[in-house]
Amino acid sequence: MQSKQSLGIITLLALGEACLLFALVFIIMRANIIMYRPTEGLKMSKPFVAVLMGSDSDLPTMQSTLDVLKTFNITFEAKVTSAHRTPAATHAYVTDAEARGCKVFICAAGLAAHLAGAVAGITTRPVIGVPVDCGPLQGHDALLSTVMMPGGVPVATVAIGSAGAKNAGYLAAQMLAVGDDALAVAVKEERAKSAEAVQAKDAALQAKLA
Repeated sequence: MQSKQSLGIITLLALGEACLLFALVFIIMRANIIMYRPTEGLKMSKPFVAVLMGSDSDLPTMQSTLDVLKTFNITFEAKVTSAHRTPAATHAYVTDAEARGCKVFICAAGLAAHLAGAVAGITTRPVIGVPVDCGPLQGHDALLSTVMMPGGVPVATVAIGSAGAKNAGYLAAQMLAVGDDALAVAVKEERAKSAEAVQAKDAALQAKLA
């Protein structure tokens, strides 16, 4: 006959295994979502930007977007989802993200590049499309697929590749700044810094030519 102490140990072990299993399930469910929430600087309570990629190979391009959002301390979620391979999951995420406070969707894809258009068909929140430079047409097919949307279902399409990804981050910041005075100031200050950098380069050039 087991002692009360032994039974207590067995009970604790069982509870520990149950907690561990629950934690593992939660981790697996959330593994493909990268979440960034600022802890300092500008405070954005619930609103966030969703950055969706058709493949994990798009991340090097979209890192420019994430860097810009971090510069402005904008909360974002980054997720891999496919308009073709996981259409139901894409629809479910967009619907859920909108309900949780997503204000702007940024979608990156190459080749057929239907992700931005598919998302725009689900939500009435602003959708920014980033054509990824890949394949034999070097992103031109993705550009045309992203920009040629039917009337009434717009996608704000930026340039191909990293330059477009960077502008997607700035465009999202400007959209959010319409209702956020502190963010609007930060966007203007960033633009001023960019102008100062150009002026500094010109001053250096003039010094060389003198």
